[in-house]
Amino acid sequence: MRKKRLGLLGVIIVLLVLLFAYPLDAYITKPGGAYELSPLVQVIGGDKDDQGIFSLLTISVAKATPFLYSVAKLSDYQNILPVHKVRRVGENDKEYNIRQKRLMSDSQFNALTVAYSKVGLPVDIGFNGVFISGIVSGGASDGRLEVGDLIHAVDGAELTESGQFYHAIADRKLGDELTLTVERNDQKLDVEIILAEIPESDGRVGLGIQFEEDRTVKTDPEVQFDTSEIGGPSAGLMFTLEIMNQLLDEDLTKGYKVTGTGEMYEDGTVGRIGGADFKVVAADRKGMEIFFAPADDLPEEVRQANPGIKTNYEEAVEMAEKIGTKMKIVPVVTVDDAIAYLEALQEK
Repeated sequence: MRKKRLGLLGVIIVLLVLLFAYPLDAYITKPGGAYELSPLVQVIGGDKDDQGIFSLLTISVAKATPFLYSVAKLSDYQNILPVHKVRRVGENDKEYNIRQKRLMSDSQFNALTVAYSKVGLPVDIGFNGVFISGIVSGGASDGRLEVGDLIHAVDGAELTESGQFYHAIADRKLGDELTLTVERNDQKLDVEIILAEIPESDGRVGLGIQFEEDRTVKTDPEVQFDTSEIGGPSAGLMFTLEIMNQLLDEDLTKGYKVTGTGEMYEDGTVGRIGGADFKVVAADRKGMEIFFAPADDLPEEVRQANPGIKTNYEEAVEMAEKIGTKMKIVPVVTVDDAIAYLEALQEK
């Protein structure tokens, strides 16, 4: 009898482990949190005497288990996403996390350049190498380079801009060998690579990588970010507004609790992001009063390819009506739209 009980207990334990820990080929997203920006973004010597606040918003993303999948199926405020909607083909967890941190870094770069431009202050932009954002499986660099590597030189020639790197590779032929000087985990390495055909590229020869220019930006006064636990590009708009607010003597918030979402482009355009509807839920739970949402332009071909697709603003309004929030949903195309709205507000 005792053996039977132990056997039954073992079966129950196995079932519980499978239910709560077995990873499925999907992700669960749901509303995250709202975080005041002034402790996360510090303009050294900047103005801190404001009555209102700017906040950034997050979405919670978790690998699905049978239990989480079942809960999400029954919830109006959780989504089940296939892996390809979250990660690139062949991208592992480490590479995904690196990409998310990179997107966050890019959003901070653009927020700095736009914010300082808006208040009439210069920035100093420098070149810092070529950032590897992806590696083609089975290509010449597979197993030699890693996502997150920074390339500083080709065959000993220091790079000064990304175009130089492109031309150094474009003239090579199948079987050519080259040496890349890369920075990985704060160490410099020389990596030898023999060029090969890029898989599924109709015979093109190359390194088999995706890359982008890595740039630095220096400002006076200096700005420090404390966002190591957050990834993705969607806080760009709110970063921009917070930096401006600390650079200016006036209080852009006018005493309100202001939040929103949207990627910040270098020209000040506010870009589309994922999960705008869930961010409305997160903002409402924290008592936010104003929510900026990208009124992104959806070309006709995009609408035809994605029937039922909505702009971020439309998603946000729909969710706001669903939950009955009193929060004001404000459409923005550029950062200037957000600034104009705030400047027109009466002091609270």
